[in-house]
This record gives sequence, structure tokens and C-alpha cells, in this order.
Amino acid sequence: MNLLLAAVIAASTPTTAAVSTEVECRSRSGVDSSICLATLYAGAGRHEEAAAEFEKVAQLSLEIASAQGAPQVDRALAAAGNMWIAAGQPGKAALALDRALAGTWLRAEHRGEALLDRARAAEAQNDLKTARARVSEAAQTISADPFLWYFSAALAVREGNVPLARSAINRALSLAPEDPTILFEAGHVAHLADDNAGARGYWTRAAAADPAGPSGKAAREALAMLDVPLTVQSTAAAPK
Repeated sequence: MNLLLAAVIAASTPTTAAVSTEVECRSRSGVDSSICLATLYAGAGRHEEAAAEFEKVAQLSLEIASAQGAPQVDRALAAAGNMWIAAGQPGKAALALDRALAGTWLRAEHRGEALLDRARAAEAQNDLKTARARVSEAAQTISADPFLWYFSAALAVREGNVPLARSAINRALSLAPEDPTILFEAGHVAHLADDNAGARGYWTRAAAADPAGPSGKAAREALAMLDVPLTVQSTAAAPK
């Protein structure tokens, strides 16, 4: 679970995690009801609804907070940003995350997670400069997160910087050597670097690590394309 989601959920009542119906969530009041609904929706993959509820948590928390603000405001906004990304709405994600990062309550890993999400939102909007800047900031606090380096490698591919992509994916592999998503991207990076043997090795490992999942499927498709000859001999009859 995303650290920011966990932080917001932890701020709720002890029974929130056990709630399984909207009726029970709505029987509560104020912030507790919205946290309950946001948690329920996030767990059910209802990302847009979860994002809206997390933003409601932030607004309600702000209304009852002291003049100095409250940690839950920034954390709820960051959680909303994460859910907006999952919902495929990077513009809304960027707005929520910028508000969260402008506050003073996101620190250490929480701030790093929010910066990484901000980078993801920027990349989805084709703003690669902002994405790279936020990745660099995030690395100051979450350098042990393999997904940070996986994303950095994928971003470097879009930037056309193969050396940086190789450096970043190697960091990701050092932290999570058997992760199929990272293995697939390692194959992609190797292929771009004209290292077909390396690409084959990574994609073979990804396919084996995730035989029924999306990374395994993508790896098998990539392997099939790797085996296609570069030139196709014409079957047309030669002119007489």
C-alpha cells in the first residue's frame, strides 16, 4: 500500500480497515465517514471516487484544523493525487499533489512518495522536465524504493537518455532483482542499447516470474518480436 494512503487510513478509527459496506461508512459523520469511504473505494479499485473522498477528507480536516494546519490535510491531498493517477486523470493529480507539497506536513518518505507521484503525473502530461526534477527530489528520501528507479529508467527512455536509463534500471534491479515489471523494463532498456542478448535474458526472466500476469505477457510478446527477422524475403515470382 502507498505510504500516504496508509498514513491517512491510520488516522481513522480502529475499525475503518474492517469496514466493507458503504452503508456503514455513511452512518458515520464528518472526516471519519469520508476516510472510511475513501479507504473502501481505494481497496475496491474505484479510484476516482476514492480520490474525491480523499479531497473531501482534506477539506473537512482543514475546516477543523488549527491556524497552523493539520498533517491529515496534506496527507489526504497526496493520497487523492495518487488515486487521481490511478483513475487516469493526471491533471487533477497534479493539482492535488501540488497543494500537498506546498504544505509543511509531508516529511521524509511521505514527501518522497508524493514527489514521485507528482513526477508520474507530469510524465503522463508529457512534461518530462518537471517529471525529472521531481524524481531527483524524491531520490533524496526514498532512494531505497525500487519503483523510483524503475520510473526513472522509463522516464529516461522517453528522454532519449539510454545511459541514464541503464544506470537507473540497474539500481532498481539491485533492490528488486526478481520483480517482473522491473525485469521487463530492463529488457526494454537493454534492447534500446542494442544489447539483444541482455534483452532476451531479462524478458525470459520476466516471463518466468509472471507467467499469468501483464508483465509476463508483455515479455513473451517482446521475445516474439525479437525473434522476427530484420528482413523478409519476398515470395513474389521473379520477372521472366
